[in-house]
Amino acid sequence: MDWQALHLSLLLGVLTIVILLPIALILGRWLATTRMRGRALIEAVLTLPLVLPPTVLGFYLLVGFGPGSPIGRAWTGLFGGALVFNFKGILLASVLINLPFAVQPAQRAFESVGQDLRDAAATCGHSLWHTIWRIELPLAWPGIVTGAVLAFAHTLGEFGVVLMVGGSIPGETRTLALSIYDRVQAFDNPAAARMAALLMFVSLVAVTASFALGSRIRRRG
Repeated sequence: MDWQALHLSLLLGVLTIVILLPIALILGRWLATTRMRGRALIEAVLTLPLVLPPTVLGFYLLVGFGPGSPIGRAWTGLFGGALVFNFKGILLASVLINLPFAVQPAQRAFESVGQDLRDAAATCGHSLWHTIWRIELPLAWPGIVTGAVLAFAHTLGEFGVVLMVGGSIPGETRTLALSIYDRVQAFDNPAAARMAALLMFVSLVAVTASFALGSRIRRRG
């Protein structure tokens, strides 16, 4: 068992969710309530990671994060070092490719709240922040949690983008999915089978916990 790769995968998944959650809340609510022109284009761009092959996304991220790109040069100027082939690079890539998994459930959850409820809260004198915190978030929370867990599970299993942006560097970018691939390439099928079973188990537990938590929250509501 490649415990180092498992630890890296779990760390990548947790940090991805920590960064994604506030983004999903802001973008999801904005998309649920805005009527601006161009909203469909924004939603289409956010959906691209679901339909494009991971190698295509990985290629564009590799080029976009490279030392010769504006993002790569800005990163080097601010923090030093390159953004590709290290943990920071695959973390940023993971956040970007998991946007639809976190944002879309949050958007649907905020849409289910209904504009009439927001209007009623405003009529009662509640501020926008109070309405979001005390009314919308408790109602939308099951969808937000579901999106976070889906993004976490997807991060654990992501292969193509991580390989393109980070390579397979032990202790730095080699996640459990990459370690499974390496074991298969080395004809070590028993080790690959153990790691694959563990990855499937962790993902199943995460998704099951998401459904159970969402069901409990809905019953309380």
